[in-house]
Amino acid sequence: MTEEKRNELGVLRIANEVVAIIAGLAATEVEGVAGMSGGIAGGIAEMLGRKNLSKGVKVEVGEEQAAVDLFIVVDYGVHIPEVAWKIQENVKRAIESMTGLQVVEVNVHVQGVNFLQQQQEEKPEESRVR
Repeated sequence: MTEEKRNELGVLRIANEVVAIIAGLAATEVEGVAGMSGGIAGGIAEMLGRKNLSKGVKVEVGEEQAAVDLFIVVDYGVHIPEVAWKIQENVKRAIESMTGLQVVEVNVHVQGVNFLQQQQEEKPEESRVR
């Protein structure tokens, strides 16, 4: 489905994929977001890189409105409600300013926690030579 607007010069169509990419990029810009999640597979959230910004994002686009579901992985130690609120604000602002669509919902689904950074910080540097 694409969003379509007609004016005197012709028709503007915005594909769902475009809205999903905008949402994914806006979400990953928020501090505390480790990445987008491709879903739960075997109990582990699959992390997706920046090349797959529309993955982990579900959008529903109408003629004038859009609703977004984001599936994310957060960094360990962040305040999850605060990160989710910042994601909602950033995604809404990005979509509305770039497409002109009114964003009626931004649902954030936290699918996992990234412990990698914490584990690296806890390991002291070991000398390789004696």
